Amino acid sequence: MTMPRRESGVLCHITSLPSPYGIGDLGPGAYAFTDFLAASRQKIWQILPLNPTDLASDNSPYHSCSAFAFNPLLISPDLLIEDGLLAWSDVVSVPDFAKERVEFDKVIPFKKKILSVAYDRFKERSDTQEFENFCAEHSFWLDDYALFVTLKSGFQGLSWNKWPPEIKRRHTAALKGAQTRYHDEVQRELFHQYIFWKQWRRLKCYCDGKGIQIMGDMPIYVVHDSSDLWTRPELFQLDGNGRPSVVAGVPPDYFSQTGQLWGNPLYRWDRMKKTRFDWWISRVAHNLSLYDWVRIDHFRGFVGYWEIPAKEKTAVNGRWVKAPALDFFNALKKRFQTLPLIAEDLGIITPDVKEIMSLFGFPGMKVLLFAFGDDNPDHPYLPHTYEKNCIAYTGTHDNNTVKGWFQMEAKPEERKRFFQYIGRTATDDDVHWEFVKLGAVSEANNFIVPVQDILGLGEEARMNRPATKQGNWRWRLRPDMLTSNLAEKLAGITDASGRV
Repeated sequence: MTMPRRESGVLCHITSLPSPYGIGDLGPGAYAFTDFLAASRQKIWQILPLNPTDLASDNSPYHSCSAFAFNPLLISPDLLIEDGLLAWSDVVSVPDFAKERVEFDKVIPFKKKILSVAYDRFKERSDTQEFENFCAEHSFWLDDYALFVTLKSGFQGLSWNKWPPEIKRRHTAALKGAQTRYHDEVQRELFHQYIFWKQWRRLKCYCDGKGIQIMGDMPIYVVHDSSDLWTRPELFQLDGNGRPSVVAGVPPDYFSQTGQLWGNPLYRWDRMKKTRFDWWISRVAHNLSLYDWVRIDHFRGFVGYWEIPAKEKTAVNGRWVKAPALDFFNALKKRFQTLPLIAEDLGIITPDVKEIMSLFGFPGMKVLLFAFGDDNPDHPYLPHTYEKNCIAYTGTHDNNTVKGWFQMEAKPEERKRFFQYIGRTATDDDVHWEFVKLGAVSEANNFIVPVQDILGLGEEARMNRPATKQGNWRWRLRPDMLTSNLAEKLAGITDASGRV
């Protein structure tokens, strides 16, 4: 499905928004950011996945115990106060959180504490019809998720495949017994999901009113120790003990000489096909109910995936395996009137991937930071080569910032090619705007800029370093950063490039 119109937007994850509670949330900071987008004449707000995260995985939004559930850390205490589920006195003793970094080890216990207070107040209410409606509508994933996280806590964090056999294999009597035994804990998890959904729906409505579309992000793979695997293990390549026999990753590339060993279990596409891809159709429908557009991370995995034996320590010794892309996307096309999906097609992309993208009209991605690595005048990431049906980026959450690249990574010949391309030199103070202008005037229907590149921030503001496991996903905006002057400048570039 071709992206409509000629528009632009900003990439900023919810965790990066300003908030006095140590992490960005769905409260005032999100509404202020929406207002900034509107003032700067942007039409798209791109975010990262909203699924639950945990300290064990460095709180990566791409590593979650559920492909469907929401992250309770993003619930706004301010909106809970508005709803009467918290009092101001409940948040008086807020820890002294850092303003420019998320300190997850401090944020998590604080949020758990105030959400516990909110739940206790919610239990006192008699009108719970909206909550009950939410639970009924989302029961296809919600009930299993709530029980999963409750049991995982009860089993001291053990992976589901190490639980008692009757629970691990989901015997009906054992599950009913667990539901009864942990009734209040399960209800608490249902409440967290309901509150997030309620706050998200309110924010989405506000964005709609401002003419802002939200682009969500859906990782192609799920995590082994997840509600998804516990619920539908037959859909994944597991051994007799419920452990992955082969895992996902990518071969050596721009980001890593040994590739990336993600470790996610791989799908049993043969069984997916026999079920008419019902799990995937439910997942896509769920995401399309939340967002206007959905970016699929590692899109090429639907066409062919890098299969790595589970015993390997790096991703080098893998192999490409075909996946039933045509059958899968035809099933989606039959189910949905439109498929507003975006293919993350970076890295090693073969002709069969491009063929599927073209057949179904999925726009791909073009990253300006990749444009100046060689002297090919028709390098596929140079702006003059972009087709209309693509999304141009200065960089993504996996890249350095433009200024960080310019200062720390760009080789002399890359800088030279960049200067030759724009026909002048640039300095640390304006290089990010030169990149913004390049992307804005390109033929790409849509152009997205990470908020760090609008602000001209350096390497310290980078969101993620692929193939590293510590210190990512922490960067945050200060409340004073998004000024009216900044909005005016971005609006001017947007107007001049015909993206209004």
